Amino acid sequence: MSYSYNVASAEFATLCQSQIKLLTQGLGAISSAIYLTGEVEQSPEKQLLLFAIYPQTKSKFTPQIAEVELPEILQRVIAHRKIAPSSLLTDEIETDNLSAVVLEQENLATKQLVLPLIHEEVMMGLLITGREDRHWKQQELEQVKAIAVTLAIARFLEKQSQWYREQLKLQQSMRHWEQEQLGNLLHQLRNPLTALRTFSKLLLKRLLPQDRNQSIVESILRESDRLSELIDRFAAETSSDAPEKLPVTLSTTSVRLLAKEEQPPHNFLLPGNIENLDNLDLKKVLEPLLISTRTIAESKTISFVTNIPSNLPPVKGNSGALREVFNNLLDNSIKYTPEKGQITVRIEQKDNALEIAIEDTGYGIPETDLEHLFERSYRGVQAEGNIPGTGLGLAIAKQLIEQMQGNIEVISPNNRSNNTDFPGTIFIVWLSTVIK
Repeated sequence: MSYSYNVASAEFATLCQSQIKLLTQGLGAISSAIYLTGEVEQSPEKQLLLFAIYPQTKSKFTPQIAEVELPEILQRVIAHRKIAPSSLLTDEIETDNLSAVVLEQENLATKQLVLPLIHEEVMMGLLITGREDRHWKQQELEQVKAIAVTLAIARFLEKQSQWYREQLKLQQSMRHWEQEQLGNLLHQLRNPLTALRTFSKLLLKRLLPQDRNQSIVESILRESDRLSELIDRFAAETSSDAPEKLPVTLSTTSVRLLAKEEQPPHNFLLPGNIENLDNLDLKKVLEPLLISTRTIAESKTISFVTNIPSNLPPVKGNSGALREVFNNLLDNSIKYTPEKGQITVRIEQKDNALEIAIEDTGYGIPETDLEHLFERSYRGVQAEGNIPGTGLGLAIAKQLIEQMQGNIEVISPNNRSNNTDFPGTIFIVWLSTVIK
């Protein structure tokens, strides 16, 4: 049987030792034990678990309660909670303000006091103590009661502190998750916005000065620029460093936090339900992306070449996720390939998989950056350059590909460029084909 039981802190253990010492030296107790409540996993029942005992070596006076008796004692304590959160005492003590219940221990030389540790109607455990040379007096009982109250309050505050720490940790995890979702959203807004601006500029060049549609295209371009500026400003204000500078606080009126066993919500900003994969025609998924990339490449005097067989087998995947992956990879190839460079997209079938390679004759990736390339927000040497980016595209691509049981790898230099200034890069995506 396993227990969901938080081990008490060293401070609480020290307090228990001091209270047992007070019982021993101040009140003449020859034995004492402190039990704390714990919960059995997958069961609503509480259990009493031995936490501290005196003396630590076994003797006939060591407080011993059979394990089978603990649930009965616990139920008796709960039954008396409405009378008084004070104690379960021997029947030889008659008092007006303490509830009296007999707990006979025939195998011991004296009767024991069994006091519940209760604070704010919460059962924390039991204090058991006894002596053999004399009966307990009323004043001594009050002192024992005060010790029990002290232990109950201390345990209550400790458990409350543990709960707050756990909730604070969960809140920090939730904040981190929300920050990642915000980063994903901003990244996904930038790519189509960049394409919209590029197409607007191309369309503007093709219109004659007297064309009435020119003002409409100029308006589209102007509003696209404004939206891009707002996204950049918002991203700067909500950068990944910002939450680290702000204290995370927790109050009793906080919004509901995730429980331990709960997981953060599904990444709703990433496309599709990756758990359900479909049989897809990869050419149909890639076609609109390739048309868009070719147009942008031509506007930057970059040669764009495709080598895609016509009889490709279907692959297992999610169309929305694949569009996001290849849009990120193609966007990177455009950004990091200079004018008069070349981008090549080729697909080959190898055994039960398709190899989709996106090659460029761009700036390449330093060896020191390769091992960190798929980490969120990592840009390496590119962070020092003038090319904008967030370092999220490749991390998102890798996450989605792996969720589709695929793989992604990078090679740089690509060993196909003769220009050392532009060593080039190859990104290769592997997707499983559908076996008929």
